[in-house]
Amino acid sequence: MLLDLYNRPIYNIRISVTSKCNLKCFYCHGEGFSKGQDELTLEEIKAIVDLASSYGVKTVKLTGGEPLCRNDIVEIVNSISSTPGLKEVSLVTNGHFLKNYASSLKAAGLKRVNVSLPTLDGLKYSNITGGGNIEPVLDGIKEACDIGLNPVKINMVLLKGINENEIDDMISYSAKVGAILQIIELEPVRIVQKLYDEYHKPLDELERMLSKRAKNVYYRDDMHKRKIFELDSTKVEVVHPIENTEFCANCNRLRITYSGAFKPCLMVSGNEVDAKLYLKSKDYDGLRNAFLKAVVLRKPYCTS
Repeated sequence: MLLDLYNRPIYNIRISVTSKCNLKCFYCHGEGFSKGQDELTLEEIKAIVDLASSYGVKTVKLTGGEPLCRNDIVEIVNSISSTPGLKEVSLVTNGHFLKNYASSLKAAGLKRVNVSLPTLDGLKYSNITGGGNIEPVLDGIKEACDIGLNPVKINMVLLKGINENEIDDMISYSAKVGAILQIIELEPVRIVQKLYDEYHKPLDELERMLSKRAKNVYYRDDMHKRKIFELDSTKVEVVHPIENTEFCANCNRLRITYSGAFKPCLMVSGNEVDAKLYLKSKDYDGLRNAFLKAVVLRKPYCTS
């Protein structure tokens, strides 16, 4: 197992496979974005996964942009899912194209999926996402649950004054379709301060409410000590901002931008380790050195 200088293991990588997205959610922080550069090819993604798995990485999450905007997303999943030592390939999506892709992705080796769904109200959804239609997303979630992608997690970013009154409805909906609800605190990452101040709502009150209703409360040791509330109908995970001390102290992931740079921390800009030239030239020693350099540069943001 590979450890950083703070004795934190790295066994999860998040690969942004594209910067393209069919929606424009106003709170999006653009993970992995670096505009104006070419996307990683399937072969380059495979090379990164092969390298990471050789150092003990067990799980890969494909992100974007919207990963289902890539025409070769099924081939990407199929290529990396059988990598020796790898236990899981998952994907985070806005769900708009999920109904069409779910069966093929599962057959290719995808284990589970996270779907962004901030509201069940069609008009609110359109306003939040810049004109998106909620119906294909709901169809995609149902399809993913029905075919056995497990678990299907619904990512609900909590927005003050917009969806804070929908918690019970979202819990009921998640239970109905067989999904887990993940309630996420708005991140102060690459969004203007005014927007953050207007819509940010701490999760403390929500956690107190869930604690009273839960039959069991526990922590995910493999995911930053995230708190899970086991209700009678479903599970609810609560995700605090990634700059908090608990998250940083237990961070086990390394990010890769869609253009081929290793990013030690989402919260820090300018410390990326560019590996594109090594990927293009198939210089795998150089790729390995870039990967290990990025691991060395990992530092808990909360200590900065």
